[in-house]
Amino acid sequence: MFESLSDKLKRTLKNLRGEGVLTKEHVDAALREIRLALLEADVNYKVAKDFIASVQQKAEGQQVWQELKPSEQVVKIVFDELVELLGGQSSRLVFTKQLPNTVMVVGLQGSGKTTSTGKIARWLSKNQERKPLLLSVDVYRPAAREQLRVIAKATGQQIFEYPESNDPLTLVREAQKHAQQTGFDTLLIDTAGRLHIDDELMEELVHIKNETRPVEILFVADAMTGQDAVRSAEEFHRRVGITGVILTKMDGDARGGAALSIKQVTGQPVKFVGVGERYDALEPFYPDRVAQRILGMGDVLSLIEEVQEKVDQEEAEEQLKKLQKNEFTLDDFRSQLRQVKKLGSFSKIMKLLPDQLLGGMGMPQLNEEQSAMMEKELKRTEAIIDSMTWHERNDHRILNANRRRRIARGSGTNVAAVNQLIKQYVEMRQMMRQLSSSGLFGGGGLKSKMLRKMTGMPDMAGFAGEDGEMPQLPAGPAGALGPGRKKHKKKRKKRRK
Repeated sequence: MFESLSDKLKRTLKNLRGEGVLTKEHVDAALREIRLALLEADVNYKVAKDFIASVQQKAEGQQVWQELKPSEQVVKIVFDELVELLGGQSSRLVFTKQLPNTVMVVGLQGSGKTTSTGKIARWLSKNQERKPLLLSVDVYRPAAREQLRVIAKATGQQIFEYPESNDPLTLVREAQKHAQQTGFDTLLIDTAGRLHIDDELMEELVHIKNETRPVEILFVADAMTGQDAVRSAEEFHRRVGITGVILTKMDGDARGGAALSIKQVTGQPVKFVGVGERYDALEPFYPDRVAQRILGMGDVLSLIEEVQEKVDQEEAEEQLKKLQKNEFTLDDFRSQLRQVKKLGSFSKIMKLLPDQLLGGMGMPQLNEEQSAMMEKELKRTEAIIDSMTWHERNDHRILNANRRRRIARGSGTNVAAVNQLIKQYVEMRQMMRQLSSSGLFGGGGLKSKMLRKMTGMPDMAGFAGEDGEMPQLPAGPAGALGPGRKKHKKKRKKRRK
């Protein structure tokens, strides 16, 4: 998401580097490009105009801050305004002590409303320890209630069904009564949608609202529809009074105009974004983190949260200890690859890392095609290791020519691919041993290491060579010194003589 806008903003801000003082000409030229980038991203015209005016007011005539370059000063101003544009603070669902708390999910047909209802229930159950009950009052669309039933089963949530009636008001009354009697603290109502906004739909939503007195009315919008989604949200808010927005299909929207416009137009925050078809592909919306991604600052906090949620911490700690002791086997390597796969595609992971860090490491951002190729290589690597015996995975030194040929046949690859994997594995062991001896892995648990290394990470560009590549670690067998250290040691021996 936001790829198109992000690329244009980063190029524009890069052009400001090298200026000593921010003049009106510098600011005007940058703002023209930013305005064009916003409009091309399908941001509402009035929203884009107000954004530019606010940035201009703050940027013009300012002197360079003591420790910042002019480009960084503008980035700071643009970042602050982007955060404000996206909603300022992240907004959470609000619950009261009165049970059950009712949440209405509204929107047009085809926006992903029913699926989002199931995703929210799963998220509340997993992250806020709530006990949600699902209810569909869409009595018009064929198989609508059946769809919610399937989703409830897939996400492990409970659904209330009352075949005796097709009246939406009767359904919500019976569902509320059932929730009170059985201990459900949250009632999620999937309301009926239409292909367009009409009075009948709105009247029904108003009646349900008056009957249930919901704590939240969430409007589900398809991010791919851009400003149409914004206009629909505005109309729903005027007629019903929404309290928040869920943007679906954000993973397929490279522009992001709806996310950038909807808060300013409706006055209501984006609370969740759908980033995939899987039922766990629902994320809380953090304006500051999104602004960081747009400007190439990365989103390290989201990456850490993703790792903490999906990676087995005990296993990761154990692998770290093995790396320190030079006991890291191919079996451990395979386990590590499987842990990485849980985090999603390589392109997704790389997007969460700052551009400055990636540049310093000589690692460019990956497009979807490159990411798919890397994932294919990952599967091939796993297939090669799977074709090894337990003894071979735990002691790579026994892998002679005959064994390597057998492994190549078993994995559907060739001997060259097997040799390459073994070589990479040996080099990685050596590198990790040297990093360990240098103290990189010293002190604290894995969680603290991640936080320290990723949030307080120094500028890696300073360690890179002139060509932007990282310096090579000394090669050679395990325990060998680098060539420079060998020479130094020999010189000292001669002096002693």
